[in-house]
Amino acid sequence: MVEYRIDRHSGVATYVQIVQQTKQALRLGMLEPGDKLPTAREVVEATAINPNTVLKAYRELEREGLVEARRGLGTFVRKGLSTTPADSPLRTGLDAWAERAREAGLDRDDVAALFTAVLETHFGTHTEPTRTDPTHTEPTHTDTHLQGDSS
Repeated sequence: MVEYRIDRHSGVATYVQIVQQTKQALRLGMLEPGDKLPTAREVVEATAINPNTVLKAYRELEREGLVEARRGLGTFVRKGLSTTPADSPLRTGLDAWAERAREAGLDRDDVAALFTAVLETHFGTHTEPTRTDPTHTEPTHTDTHLQGDSS
């Protein structure tokens, strides 16, 4: 199950944060085809957001073909985005690197800046959309507070 974390100070629309975090869970293999997303009621209870916001995010995910709503049953993952499992050697190495960065005294923003610079070196420059761009659904460093549990 996915647990959404809403950052009200990020400047990113709440429904977009849900879309981004769901996609991140799909990429990391935390959600797989057939998994059920939390109900709108569960998300509202956990985050204190409007249920229509949750439904808007789920509709966007459905429009993208990632989930499907089953009347009376809930919303289920149709396809995954996972290319590197959460327990891969790449994830393990990155986890160790992040720990070394923390031990070296870097804070979250320092690590995000350093990692972004390395990404740009290896993958090219990524221009950030304006914060008012409602169609932008790529993750940013502010929405990586995603947790999964096996229940």
